[in-house]
Amino acid sequence: MRNEPPPRQLHLNVNILHSGFLPSAWRVPGADPRAFLDVRHYVNVARIAEAAKFDAVFLADNASIADQLDFRPITALEPSILLATIAAATDRIGLIGTASTSYNEPYNLARRFATLDHASSGRAGWNVVTTADLGSARNFGLDAVPAHAERYARAAECVDVVKALWDSWDDDAFIGDQALGRFVDPDKVRPVAHRGAHFSVQGPLNLPRSPQGHPVLVQAGGSADGLALAARHAEAVFTASPSFDDALAYARRLKDAAAALGRAAPKVLPGLTTIVGATEAQALRRRDELVDLIPWRYSANRLAGTLGVPAERLAPDAPLPDGLALPAGGSGNHTFFHATLAQARRHGYTARELVRAMAGGTGHRVVVGTPEQIADDIARWFDAGAADGFNLMPDVLPGGLQDFVDGVVPLLRRRGIFRAEYAGATLRDHLGLARPAGRGANPARESA
Repeated sequence: MRNEPPPRQLHLNVNILHSGFLPSAWRVPGADPRAFLDVRHYVNVARIAEAAKFDAVFLADNASIADQLDFRPITALEPSILLATIAAATDRIGLIGTASTSYNEPYNLARRFATLDHASSGRAGWNVVTTADLGSARNFGLDAVPAHAERYARAAECVDVVKALWDSWDDDAFIGDQALGRFVDPDKVRPVAHRGAHFSVQGPLNLPRSPQGHPVLVQAGGSADGLALAARHAEAVFTASPSFDDALAYARRLKDAAAALGRAAPKVLPGLTTIVGATEAQALRRRDELVDLIPWRYSANRLAGTLGVPAERLAPDAPLPDGLALPAGGSGNHTFFHATLAQARRHGYTARELVRAMAGGTGHRVVVGTPEQIADDIARWFDAGAADGFNLMPDVLPGGLQDFVDGVVPLLRRRGIFRAEYAGATLRDHLGLARPAGRGANPARESA
C-alpha cells in the first residue's frame, strides 16, 4: 500500500507592525500610543498568535526614520533583541526578524541569528532584504542609494557567506567530555576563507552550529533580482501581491526559477491585511473609520514616496499621473511601486480611492469582510497555489489579530487546511522544511 503524502497545510505569520497595519491604529480607543516601544505589547501579540498555532511572528525593520514621525509610530526596536525577549516568553512560535544585507556584515548577521536560534531552541528566521531609502544610505555614510543590481549582488554574496559561517562547525564538533578534558574537536571547526567582490571573511563563526543548522531564510522583494535571490537561497518569500493573477504568476515563476537551480520552491507568503466585522457592512465601516483618522497630507506623502513623485502631483480626486517610472532611476523599491500602481490602474482609482482601497497602506492586499468571506478568500488563494500561506498584517493590534483568531481560524481548521496543534518544536518543523546538512554532516542526526 502506497503511503500518501500528508495534506498540504496553510502557513500563517503575524507581522507585528507596532500598533497595527493601518497608520491610524494607534488612535483607536484603548490603543496605547507607546506600544511601539513596549516589549509587553509585542509579547502579548506573539502569545495570541502562538495560542492559535501560527507559524511565526515577523518583524520588519528600517535603518532610518522611514515614516512621517509627526503622525505615525515608527519601527523603532531592533528586531533580534526584541525577538529574544519574545523567545523567553513563548515556547513554540517561530521568530522571523528582518536585517538588511546593505548595511550589515555577514559575520555579525550569522552570529546574531545563530545566537537567536540557540536561545530559542530552533525557532529563528532571517528575513533577507536590501535597503532602498536615501535616509538609510546617509546613516551609513553614503550620499546615494546603491544601484538596485549592486544591492542584490551584495545580498547574494552576503547570504553565501552567512550560510558558510553557519556551516563552519560540524554538528559534532562540540564534545564537552569532562573526564577526557576534550572540549571541541578543532578538526571539525573550519575557516570559510571567503574573498569576494563585497566581503572578505576568514571565519569560522565563534559558536557551534545552531539547532536548525541554518535559521530559516526568508526573502522579501518582488523584482527580477529579488526573485533570483529567492530562487537561490530563500525557504519562504514575503511578497506584495495585490491580485490573485499576479500572485499565481509570481508563484509559478519562482517555482520554475528554483527548479532550474535544483531547489524546491520556497513557501510563498503574500502580505495580507484583514479587517474583520460581524457583517460586511460593519467591516467596511471599520475600515472607513480607520482611514478617516489618517490626514490626507500623510497619505499623499506616503503614496508619493512609494511612486517616487512629489506629493503635489497627486490630486486627491484624479487618477494617478501618467508616465510614472521606477523611483530613484530604478534604484528605489520595485515591489511596492509595481503593486501600488497595479491596483490603481486595474480599478481606475483616484488617489483618494486608492488610499482607501489599500487602507492607508502601500501595496499589500487588503481583505475587508466577515470571517466567512476572509476564510473563503484565503482558501481560494491557497487551493489554487497562489499562496502557501500569508504574512498577516491585522488592521489594529492586538484587537484585529484576536478578531482573526476567534473568527477566521476556526473556519480554516474546519476546512482542514490549518493545524489545530503544532507537530514539532522548531520553525523548520512548522514550515515542513528539512534541516540543512552541514559540511561534516552526521547522518544519524540528519535523519533523526
